[in-house]
Amino acid sequence: MGLKRLQEKPATRMNAEERRQQILDVAIRLFSQKGFRGTTTKEIALAAGVNEAIIFRHFATKKDLYSAILDQKACTPNIQEFETSVDEAMSRKDDRAVFETIALHILEKHERDDTFLRLLFYSALERHELADMFFRNQITNRYRRLASYIKQRIADGAFRRVDPMTATHAFLGVIVHHAQINKFYGRDLLNISNRLAAQRFTDLFFSGVLAPPSKRNRLSGRPRRTTLN
Repeated sequence: MGLKRLQEKPATRMNAEERRQQILDVAIRLFSQKGFRGTTTKEIALAAGVNEAIIFRHFATKKDLYSAILDQKACTPNIQEFETSVDEAMSRKDDRAVFETIALHILEKHERDDTFLRLLFYSALERHELADMFFRNQITNRYRRLASYIKQRIADGAFRRVDPMTATHAFLGVIVHHAQINKFYGRDLLNISNRLAAQRFTDLFFSGVLAPPSKRNRLSGRPRRTTLN
């Protein structure tokens, strides 16, 4: 593909914030399609209808651009609403709501927008610095947060004595793998809705970690099925 075909439209007059957002959107699209090694700032500038100097005016370094990509993908209203829902479920120790909410969010997110998933794969395969930035800023914190909750529920007697981080990897690994299979290969192997998948994977997880019923039923925070809105 020639460079001319990358250009979407001639530059139009935008304010600084609009131009910055346009450049960011174009960069995300190109990076997710061609990888980081295969995309140059010249191509981003051409596709955005600006010169390279404009790119560096808004993003002084490539690291600034990568950080902005993470911020845009991790700080949307949907993400904030999701975080609030999980926090509330954790505070009332509603185990099923915690795990089903997390599972459904992951499945829905990757179904709606696969650009972030592609960025992560490209960055990891190319050993790009964005992979380490995402791992440190997003994955590590979320894994530790869920592991901490599992540890608390073990202390409460609701969950069996398992290693919290191993349990976290087991649960999230299944969900992410299912999302990837659906996105890249379709639903031929397991053709069910995301909501039903979230419920079933949570059931399977609970079958391994829940404490015996006689002990669990004495707890006010015992797992129960919650209808997710």
